[in-house]
Amino acid sequence: MDKLCSLRDAIARDIENGMSIAMGCALESLIPFAASHEIIRQKKRRLTLIAPISDMQFDQLIGAGCVQKIVASWVGNVAAGLGHNYRRAVEAGVPNPIGIEEHSNFTIGLGLQAAAMGVPFLPTRTVKGSDFARDPQFARVACPFTAEELIAVRAIRPDAAILHVQRADREGNAQAWGNLGVVREAAMAAKKVILTCEEIVEREVILSDPNRNVIPGFVVSSVACVPFGSYPSPAQGYARRDDDCYFEYHQATRGRAGFEQWLREWVLDVPDHAAFLERVGRERVEKLKPQRKLVVEPVSFSY
Repeated sequence: MDKLCSLRDAIARDIENGMSIAMGCALESLIPFAASHEIIRQKKRRLTLIAPISDMQFDQLIGAGCVQKIVASWVGNVAAGLGHNYRRAVEAGVPNPIGIEEHSNFTIGLGLQAAAMGVPFLPTRTVKGSDFARDPQFARVACPFTAEELIAVRAIRPDAAILHVQRADREGNAQAWGNLGVVREAAMAAKKVILTCEEIVEREVILSDPNRNVIPGFVVSSVACVPFGSYPSPAQGYARRDDDCYFEYHQATRGRAGFEQWLREWVLDVPDHAAFLERVGRERVEKLKPQRKLVVEPVSFSY
């Protein structure tokens, strides 16, 4: 089935108010910023956001009023530290209060892996001595074989996962490389998957390198080709990280009025991601493209 569509159509069709969405699953790489900006433009509301580390993506969605709950191990701005909108929402309910379900990076991964496996929880020794263990997403259980006390991490099953990858075919079979974080776990845990990708390739390209196939097409609902769709986060082989963008955002959003101005200029007043990149500037974008090729030695899959 051909699942290729525009990002606008993918978000309109597959993301509804009140859904839980996993994003930012490759840690500081492959964050689908283009998709979250489209969510803001379409005024999606009451979302639960799930990620190990979302960088400033979640901060933008919180500030835009799209979020009612966070399930994460960290929210902020990796380059600068603090997420101003996250702090305003938690401390003062601005623009609206949000709930928080706290995790470590590891327990987020376990929760998604449990859902991907179709089991209600996975056990671990980690977080036993922390305050996390008192929260309802964790429970103390006894190992049926040794009677050792363990922590059960409840399965995390998102309504949708939005994932950026380097390349995909029109059926949604996707390849990614570099730091993958919990991309595959999120894809297999979610009820539906929206892919944004740097390029669309023929199915034969996907089949020629099966070890790089991270997401199978049968779990994917929509595929949108969005070059630089993870900007300002990196996509290995296609785009480096724009460090300055993170510091500029941090400075601009210290106050609520500053964030509202940033939101109008960079999201609401541009119709799509292509127009957003035009506003960033072609020279700045070109400088982020890889300056030299580092290609791995080919391997043979013959037998």
